[in-house]
Amino acid sequence: MPLVAGVDTSTQSCKIVVRDADTGALVRSGSAKHPDGTEIDPRHWWDAFQEAAEKAGGLADVAAVAVGGQQHGMVALDAEGRVIRPALLWNDTRSAEAAEQLITELGDGDREAGAQAWADAVGSVLVASLTVTKLRWLRDAEPENAARVAAVALPHDWLSWRIAGYGPEGESPLGPQLDKLFTDKSDASGTGYYDAEADGGAGAYRPDLLRMALGRDDVVLPRVVAPSEAGATAHPSVAGADVEGGALVGPGAGDNAGASLGLGMEPGDIAISIGTSGVVSAVAPKRTADGSGAINGFADATGNALMLAVTLNAARVLDAARSVLGADFDELASLALAAPAGSDGLVLVPYLEGERTPNRPDATGTLHGLRLKNQTREHIARAYIEGMLCGLADGLDALRALDVPIERVMLIGGAAQSPAVQQIAPQIFGLPISIPEPGEYVADGAARQAAWVLAAATAGSDVDAPQWSTTIAKVLEPDPQPVIREQYAAVRDLV
Repeated sequence: MPLVAGVDTSTQSCKIVVRDADTGALVRSGSAKHPDGTEIDPRHWWDAFQEAAEKAGGLADVAAVAVGGQQHGMVALDAEGRVIRPALLWNDTRSAEAAEQLITELGDGDREAGAQAWADAVGSVLVASLTVTKLRWLRDAEPENAARVAAVALPHDWLSWRIAGYGPEGESPLGPQLDKLFTDKSDASGTGYYDAEADGGAGAYRPDLLRMALGRDDVVLPRVVAPSEAGATAHPSVAGADVEGGALVGPGAGDNAGASLGLGMEPGDIAISIGTSGVVSAVAPKRTADGSGAINGFADATGNALMLAVTLNAARVLDAARSVLGADFDELASLALAAPAGSDGLVLVPYLEGERTPNRPDATGTLHGLRLKNQTREHIARAYIEGMLCGLADGLDALRALDVPIERVMLIGGAAQSPAVQQIAPQIFGLPISIPEPGEYVADGAARQAAWVLAAATAGSDVDAPQWSTTIAKVLEPDPQPVIREQYAAVRDLV
C-alpha cells in the first residue's frame, strides 16, 4: 500500500494528511499553527511543517508529497537563499497604491484601459493581494531590500524547495540552489507576471510585467512543472527515507486549486468556500479576462481554468460577530436563526478589513438600517451572517454574468458547518447547495496530486488523476428570500 502526503500551508496553520495512494483512505494526519499577521517570517512555515509532520507520525514511509498553499504571498530570497524580509501575505493591503500605479501604467495613463490590459495579459485586474503589486511596493518602500532580490517564490514554492533539501547554507542539507525552485500553473497564475494561456496554453512568465514592478527581471522565478510531474525528490531527512528511490515532490498548487482537486471539481462545478477569505471558484475550460476586476482568471491544478471571486471578509466576520455578542459558535447560530430573513432591515456591509472584491482596500464595515426594533442580539447575529453571504452571492452573480457554466454548487470551509449558514445560504443564493463531508480539502487535493505524480512516474505522463470519491453529506434545497439581497444591494456602495 503506497502512501502519499498532502500538505496545506495556509494563512493560519499547516495541516498534513497521509493517505493511501490507491484509494485515498486517510491513514493519519497532523497540524500546527502559524502566527497571526499579514507579514510572516517563512521560517514559521517550516517549523509548523516539521511539527505537523511529527504529529502525523512522520513522513519516512510516504512515496510522494505535494504542498497546497496560500496564494500570492511574496517570498523574496537573496543569492544565498536567505529570506530578505518577512513575506507579505495575500491579505496585506499595503500595496494597494502600487496596484493602481501598475494598472494605470499598463494603460498608458488610462485606468480603464489598463485594467482590461492586465486582465487580457494575466487573467486578473491587479489588487493588493497579487504578488506583482507587492514587488512594486518593495521597490518603492524598501529599495535596499529590492536590490538584494535574487529570486521570488510563493509560499508553497518555498516550502516545496525546503522539503527537497534546499535553503540557506547551514540551515539545509543541499544549500541555496535557487534554480531548483519550482511551482505549478495554478499558483504562478496568481502572481500577476505569469500568463497561463501563453504558448497555446502551455503558459509562460511575463518578464516585461515583472520588470514594471521590480524595475528589473534578472531574478530567478520557480520553474513551472506539469500537473503530474515531480518537481524534485524529498530530502530523506524530511520524507521518504524508508521508500526505495525516496519520496517524489509534486508541483503543488495554490490553495483554491488544491481544494478544487480535493473535491474532484470539473467544469460546471462551483465551490463557495468560507474560510479566512471567502472564495467563489468555478472550473471552466478557459479563463475569462474580466476587466471589471470582479473575477480573477487563474489556472487550476489539472489543466483547466479556475475562475475566482475572492473576498477578504469571510469566517472572520462570524468571529467578529461572536466577539461583539459574547457568543460562541453554536450560540451565534441560534441567535441568527431567531431573527427573520432580512433582519428587519438591519444590513451589515462586511468590509471589516477593507475588501478585495470589490476592490476597496481602505473601506470599513458599516451597519445600516438601525431601528429600535432591530437592535437585538438576534438581529445583529443574522445581519453579520447575511452580509458575509451576500458578498459571496455577488461573486456568484459575477461568474454568471460571464457565462461561466453553473451546474453544481458546493459550500465548504469551517463556517459552512454552521446551522445558521446552512439555513441562510439557500435563502440568499436561491440554488440547491451541496455540503460535502467536512475535510481538509486543500491538503486532500495535494495528496491526490501526490498520488497522481506517483502513478505518472510508474505508468507514464498520460495517466489521469486518481478517482478518489467525494462524499456529499447533504443537499440544501433553495429557499429564496429576495429581501436579503435587495437590502444589501441598496447600501453596499455607500462606503
